[in-house]
Amino acid sequence: MGKKVKIGLLPKVIIAIALGIGCSFFFPQWAVRTALTFNGIFSNFLGLFIPLLIIGLIAPGIAELGRGAGRLLAITTALAYFSTVLAGTFSYAICSWVYPRYLVKSLAALGNVEMAGGLEPFFTIDMPPLMSVMTALIMAFLLGLSMIHIKGHALKDVMIDFRDVVYRVIHKVIIPLLPFFIFGIFLQMGAEGRVAPVLGMFVKIILIIFAMHVTFLVLQFCIAGAIARKRPIKALVTMLPAYVTALGTQSSAATIPVTLAQTKKNGVRSEVADFTVPLCATIHLSCSILKIVACALAISMSMGQDVSFSTYFGFILMLGITMVAAPGVPGGAIMASLGLLASMLGFDSNMQGLMIALYIAMDSFGTAGNVTGDGAISMIVNTIKFKNPKESKDEN
Repeated sequence: MGKKVKIGLLPKVIIAIALGIGCSFFFPQWAVRTALTFNGIFSNFLGLFIPLLIIGLIAPGIAELGRGAGRLLAITTALAYFSTVLAGTFSYAICSWVYPRYLVKSLAALGNVEMAGGLEPFFTIDMPPLMSVMTALIMAFLLGLSMIHIKGHALKDVMIDFRDVVYRVIHKVIIPLLPFFIFGIFLQMGAEGRVAPVLGMFVKIILIIFAMHVTFLVLQFCIAGAIARKRPIKALVTMLPAYVTALGTQSSAATIPVTLAQTKKNGVRSEVADFTVPLCATIHLSCSILKIVACALAISMSMGQDVSFSTYFGFILMLGITMVAAPGVPGGAIMASLGLLASMLGFDSNMQGLMIALYIAMDSFGTAGNVTGDGAISMIVNTIKFKNPKESKDEN
């Protein structure tokens, strides 16, 4: 018997978008309404599950960060958070300048995609969440910080088991059903004749995000190179094998061996690299937050929502903390950010669906940017730890 071919999430999403658009030309109204009924139930389930996801992923993640090397842990975590917030702020600054000048027609077209049109689901099932997203975040922080300091392990064991439950729901329920959810969104847009401008906007935003990824990686290595007294472009080129590997694996964790080897080639000592690279694979997601902010800003602008810096900077600060949960979520950091998109930016389930589709279209590029940036963080930590760069092993 031949090997069973596994289709990744990105191809499934692309197929779902194509099928949604294609089927919109000939599906009868009852079929479209059936898809909308599924979307309504699924989005309500997401609303119920997101607070549980936040607690189940963030609380044990914070507790596990408490183990380890004290000062080195604090320095690495602070640098990773600063880099993540800087990436989000950089993305906001560039996109808030570029979008109104070059995407005016595309944003206006997306703004006309009114999800609550004439087509309605047959019925809905209310699933009120157990708590708000903000309550879940506060609970996650309290539980995570408490588990670092208490002597017993019972609570930590419970939270780790709960995290496993969350993982199973994500793996077995949410991820398999996401393509059907996205299919329904594009089926409705196609049936209402509004899908062409949306796809046009998607292509333009993807090109803008890719250009920002490259620019921000150069910026990261310029800063790291100045601190570590190394040539930034040469250090960035050394990390390219990790970038290419992450493009294929779409996983920061799976790329750790390559990231580790290339980081050491940049002169980072083994004791530093062995600590910072696996840690940064969990907490340093600068290119992911760059992408989320860029996508969210486009959708917010098109819907006429508040896009002021004060609103988005608060979102970026919170998102930087929430990203600690993202690597455990298949499909990227977007799943961990859904709660904040709803609570802080006012995104409804259909806007979140557009976010997921747009984000996943560049999922591997975000992961590749993240792991490449881990090399820059490691160079800075190495310099701080050993003070004199000449003490560190330089293989350049």
